Amino acid sequence: MSSLQHVNPRVRGIRVSPHSGLQSLAAHITQEITLGAQKPFKAVIDVSSGDPHKAGMKPISFVRQVLAVCLYPQLLKDKNLPLDVSLRAQRLLEVCDGGSVGSYTASSGMPHVKQSIAEFIMGRDAGVPSYAKDIFISAGSQRALMVVAKLMASGEGGTRTGVLTPMPCPHTLPTLLDEAGLTVVPYQLMEDRGWAVDLGELHRALRTAKGRCKPRAIYISNPGNPTGYVQDRKSIEEVIHFAAVERLLLLVDEVYQDSVYGQGTEFISYKKVLFEMDTEYSETVELVSFHSLSSACMGECGLRAGYMELVNMDPEVMHFVDTMLCTDISTPVTGQLALDLMVNPPKPGDPSYDAYTQEILLTRATLSQNAQRAREFLNDLPGMSCQPVMGGIYLYPRLHSPSEIIEQAEILEVEADVLYCQRLLEEEGVFVGAGCQYGETTGNHHLRLCVLVPPDTLQEVLARLGSFHLRLLDALPHPDTGVSFSLYTSMLRASLSNVHRNERGPTSDAVSSSLYTSMP
Repeated sequence: MSSLQHVNPRVRGIRVSPHSGLQSLAAHITQEITLGAQKPFKAVIDVSSGDPHKAGMKPISFVRQVLAVCLYPQLLKDKNLPLDVSLRAQRLLEVCDGGSVGSYTASSGMPHVKQSIAEFIMGRDAGVPSYAKDIFISAGSQRALMVVAKLMASGEGGTRTGVLTPMPCPHTLPTLLDEAGLTVVPYQLMEDRGWAVDLGELHRALRTAKGRCKPRAIYISNPGNPTGYVQDRKSIEEVIHFAAVERLLLLVDEVYQDSVYGQGTEFISYKKVLFEMDTEYSETVELVSFHSLSSACMGECGLRAGYMELVNMDPEVMHFVDTMLCTDISTPVTGQLALDLMVNPPKPGDPSYDAYTQEILLTRATLSQNAQRAREFLNDLPGMSCQPVMGGIYLYPRLHSPSEIIEQAEILEVEADVLYCQRLLEEEGVFVGAGCQYGETTGNHHLRLCVLVPPDTLQEVLARLGSFHLRLLDALPHPDTGVSFSLYTSMLRASLSNVHRNERGPTSDAVSSSLYTSMP
């Protein structure tokens, strides 16, 4: 292409999220450190992206062992591997064309893996029917969503297809919808109710879309990304009823269904609730649900595989879903095999069962304890508040930005939370996500913080974040007393200094406990 004018106008019009700029800054700082630049920290810690393995979480041994054998079948002769690892690898190689993971597969996924997914869904949903023909495997749930988005996209101006989109939402979602040619119709989640979905707000959003676009779908994230809210049955029924009345396609991101830890909280799939409703809903409401290897317990983001299940969809439309996936030829085979291992793990009595179960439980316990500790810490910081978290891998605290920060951000023409994240990254080497998003009009500021990290990494993140935050506020008057924040935060700073000694920080529960109990 000889000049910018030859670039697709739709591509030129895509608005890049603030996250991309922060990513570039983090990469630049990392490069500077590699080249010998002196910083007050040894490395950048990324807790913005939701990539557990990058943050130091360990992969599930059973998954990696089976994949290793599939990649190098000579390992089938290794007598040190658990028997079920060898048997599973042998079975998976048998369903690969040519007995090799280097072969192409059907565009919508390997039939064996699709059948395993259907059986997993039936088990999860207490016997609600699921069929392999309704399941489509793709290179991650984002790719699956893009396929559906492109199928929906039509019209221009006031007839352009719109999608009701939660605010806040996954930071990649608005750009994805924009790229597909869809109009974002934002609906605000209720922060004062733990980021609940509000029926009245859905109706308000729909009214605002009139004359601007033609809404044809609603996107839901459950458990919430990045809010951590988990819908109960009543809330799900309300959304399904709303979608039915307004004739909207339900797009439901259920990637973090394996990470629900709020007391008295359980994950219930939209499909299960839909099929337990009257036939006027269960047989007519169109639903697409998404899941992927990026789930909390797997955390295999780099293997790039996910799936979607289509419910009550016209078979002729489903044909074009398959056609769209043909442009990828096939999803990476190693990712597809890992999906099979995710939905069909070792069973009681299998040699790998005990080790697999222990690793899963450790991941869930780490996530739950980290979420609780980080929330308590953030709520004890002046100018910060965080709603209770029920599931998922993120915290989404509210940043009560001082007027001085807001004024500086206005001068620099950036959002206050973006400026906060930039300075935190530059001064302390901590990369958290900025909450501001396309379409958000509340004027509130938030941060996005992934807590699926090793406990000592979280400890170091909180130490650096707390140090930066208090340093930022030191010169500002306390809103209640009018005196410097220094006196108000002296005990907190003292406790922070105990854990801000090195890159990884302390690991003992005793030290962790002292950090929180000494706060004012």
